[in-house]
Amino acid sequence: MKCAFTIIAKKSILNAKVINAEGEDLGSIEDIVIDARDNRVAYAILSFGGFLGMGDKRFAIPWEALSFDLSEKTAVLDIDKQRLDGAPGFDKDNWPDMADAAWGTQIYHHCGYEPYWKRRGTESGQKPATP
Repeated sequence: MKCAFTIIAKKSILNAKVINAEGEDLGSIEDIVIDARDNRVAYAILSFGGFLGMGDKRFAIPWEALSFDLSEKTAVLDIDKQRLDGAPGFDKDNWPDMADAAWGTQIYHHCGYEPYWKRRGTESGQKPATP
């Protein structure tokens, strides 16, 4: 029986090169952000631009926006460089409140995705009450 999912260690993702569908270099995955309430990865933190880590910008990318080629240690993000340049970013010493549902909604929409917490039927980012 073939496994329907892939398990991967965080160390295999960190520093992975990120490219777009055209093969353009978009940066690398610097970190991942976990939604502990939903037990899922919410974002990959992409480091983009700059030189030798100086002047680069960070972006939170919805996890589902990435696909991985594990043999090449590469992640593919279907977004062009211009759109990424216009994305809400942050610097390494000033991270946004990633638990803020309004901020997260802006990030997901910029990347062309509906936030997972809204697909589940809540606006607040919290799980719906169980009956």
